[in-house]
Parts: sequence; C-alpha cells; structure tokens
Amino acid sequence: MDHGVVVRRHELTDQDGELLAPLIPRAATGRPRVEDRQVVNGMVYKIRTGISWRDLPERHGPWQTVYTRFRRYALDGVFTRALRQIQARADAAGDIDWLMQIDSTIVRAHQHAATTGRKGESAGRTNRTIYALGRSRGGLTTKVHLACDGKGRPLAILVTPGRRHDSTCARILLERVPVPRGGLGRPRCRPGQVIADKAYSSRGFRTYLRRRGIAHTVPEKADQQRHRLNRGRRGGRPPGFDRQTYRRRNAIERCFNRLKGFHGIATRYDKTATSYEAAVTPASFLLRARSV
Repeated sequence: MDHGVVVRRHELTDQDGELLAPLIPRAATGRPRVEDRQVVNGMVYKIRTGISWRDLPERHGPWQTVYTRFRRYALDGVFTRALRQIQARADAAGDIDWLMQIDSTIVRAHQHAATTGRKGESAGRTNRTIYALGRSRGGLTTKVHLACDGKGRPLAILVTPGRRHDSTCARILLERVPVPRGGLGRPRCRPGQVIADKAYSSRGFRTYLRRRGIAHTVPEKADQQRHRLNRGRRGGRPPGFDRQTYRRRNAIERCFNRLKGFHGIATRYDKTATSYEAAVTPASFLLRARSV
C-alpha cells in the first residue's frame, strides 16, 4: 500500500494500511487489479456510513469490485486475522488489560437484510445458521455478543439471532478469545477475570469459569438468591461479588457506543451473518489500531 496519501474522512490511515497490507491476498495472474488500499477504503466507507454498495463514491473503484473482495475477505477470514495480529502485538507489549468484560447489544435489521431464504428451507434453521435473524416485537433483530479488555478494546465477537439468551453464548464467546503469541507458545485464552451482568448469572456458566480457573464478578439474580436461601445449608454459600470491580463494567458499554458509531453496524444492512460479522470485525480492528 502506498504511503503519504491524503487521508479522507472514513478511510484508512497510513498506520492502518501498514498493518493490513501483509494480510491481504494477492492474485498471481490476471488483469491489473484496483489498488488494495483503494478497495479497503471503500469497505470502511460503506461500513462507517451504512450506504448501499451501489452508492459508493467513484474514488473507491467499481462497487462490484469492492463488494466482491469484501465477500472474499469475509469468507477467508482476512479481517479476523488482522484483528488477531494487532491483538498479539498489543499482548506482547503488555497493552491488553485482561480484566475481560462480556455483554451483548441488540441491532435492528433493515428491510434489505430481512431475507427469509428459499422456498422449502426451514425458516428457523435458515435464520439461525445463515442469517442470524430473530423475530421480536420490534421486528427482525440480530444480537452482537462482545468480549473486550479492561480498556474497552474488542477481543472477540459473536453474531446470533436477536432472541438468543446471553448465558447460552457466553462459553462460545470466550472460546473465540485466544490471542496468538508473538513468538513460541500457545495462544493466550484465559483472562485474569471476567465481569458480566446478571444475564450471565447461571450455574452452568459459573461452573465453566471455575473449571478453567477464571475468577469472575457476576451479580446473582434475585430469584437465584431466594432459591439458595430457601434451601438453607444445602443452598451453599453465595458467589463472591466485588462491587468495586463491577463498576469497571462501563468499559464495554463505551466500546459498544464506539462500534455503533459505524452506521453499518448500528443498523444491520447485510443479508448474511457472515457479511455482518465481517463488518463488525474491521470496525473492531480500527478501534484497536487507533487506540495504540
């Protein structure tokens, strides 16, 4: 990627370009291709503004090219590898606060994303596996599950239908956290502590964290507390809860606010879950890169 170019609003900086350049696949043969940075700028512009692919400014090249490469990068995991690489550099420099926080947010699906699939397909199975759409009173929604570090920088992302309960996705989300080491050694996948709200207060999730040796700060639900007290001694001791540590949970709320500054994330326009998650991932990469 070229250096010293004029950086327009909603485009990559030189630092972003240097981090992404080694990870972008290059065609060995074929016609001369549109410059990579120009195309990726089009992707970032689309995610930031939420406009249609067809409405991309001409300076980003043919919209079909930008869209085709976006889908290719999404399926190849280019943006995920970029996020992992910058996390590995941060971890090697001691710049990841492993006081992890997890939460989720609901995103409304635009009518362009409201695809029901082909005739003959099971609507439930299709929505869960391909589209990640769930129907609620407000219409079709998607839920973005997020794990971030203690400074509010994204670590892992999971996209599910909007009606999926947080506690059922907590384990899957944590298993997406591994941060590769810069040298030898296995990726780091165990945080120092996990902070979450009452939605994650389930016996199964607490047992999972204890088995992995992960400390956690999760408030107990009122009905769970009553049930434990009603059982007397058989109810066991109350789970540990540090109110002072729990106050730091606002970092993940700030992270969601920054992610939803991208209009293409605040409202879902992508039809497939793969494309929507691929939009959330480069946004997370940019938040991480620009916090260094």
